[in-house]
Amino acid sequence: MKYRRLGSSGVEVSALGLGTNAFGKRADSDMSIRIVHEALDRGINFIDTANIYAGTESERIIGQALTGRRPEAVLATKAGLVKDQGPNGRGSSRYHLQRELEASLKRLNTDYVDLYQIHTFDPNTPLEETLRTLDDFVSSGKVRYIGASNYAAWELMKALGISGQRGYERFVSTQHCYSLADRTPENELVPLCLDQGVGIIPYFPLAGGILSGKYSLADKAPAGSRAQTDPSFTRFMADRNLELADRVGQLAAELGCSPSALSLAWLMARPAVATVIVGATRVDQLEDNLRSVELQLDAETVEKLDEISASFRYGEPFALYRLP
Repeated sequence: MKYRRLGSSGVEVSALGLGTNAFGKRADSDMSIRIVHEALDRGINFIDTANIYAGTESERIIGQALTGRRPEAVLATKAGLVKDQGPNGRGSSRYHLQRELEASLKRLNTDYVDLYQIHTFDPNTPLEETLRTLDDFVSSGKVRYIGASNYAAWELMKALGISGQRGYERFVSTQHCYSLADRTPENELVPLCLDQGVGIIPYFPLAGGILSGKYSLADKAPAGSRAQTDPSFTRFMADRNLELADRVGQLAAELGCSPSALSLAWLMARPAVATVIVGATRVDQLEDNLRSVELQLDAETVEKLDEISASFRYGEPFALYRLP
């Protein structure tokens, strides 16, 4: 496994991280625990979850999986998206974050989180309140580092400026949708992160599985796929996305690797990217994704991938999660 520093922090994370959105949903508890153990055995140390994944099941399962192995993981979770319909059931107020952190720690069966991330920008809470709260979490020892997620570049820069002015802990990372099917972060977010020493953690690096080659224009919802089990996912099944996946698949076949490994290797080599989180519902999926770590792309291959995905640098993001 290859390891990289998370932004300008001193902590090192595996180039390939484990996303756990499917735990307790498309992967049952036993399979999820097997996936976590296999990931740790293969050198993956970055495990990412959130307080709302599969209700709260993802965190609970990870807590079980890490029993006796907690020091091996750089454990990340999030809060801020809608948890419940109560008056304080969302956002990044001190009230909400403190409640959610305590609940996450119980489910994760740990007394600290390595990376605590704000799941999305909250326009209704002053950033000073959010950042002071996160600073207190770090001072308390319950959180080691803090990160953002789904922040626009200007929102992230405003937060970094406030932290610098007030002497609060800084965001060391930002989680954002980023892949060959969504290169919009390259316009503003990537230059900002390079300048400010913030690590990028791409989510949806395979565009929800589209870049894996499992979907086609002829069969947009094969049996057992995310498009079949989650009807809302069909909004991502635009013809241009499937056409891109077909071209990536053709290039992968020429190189003798899987489309997933090729797509992930391209993303790992992008500037400011610290770790790429990929989900898995079976151990063999994890095995295929791990091949990306050792895949060395020559300049010609990178140029081809850049060319076929160039139009995805502009327009709407593939996915973006914001408060309603």
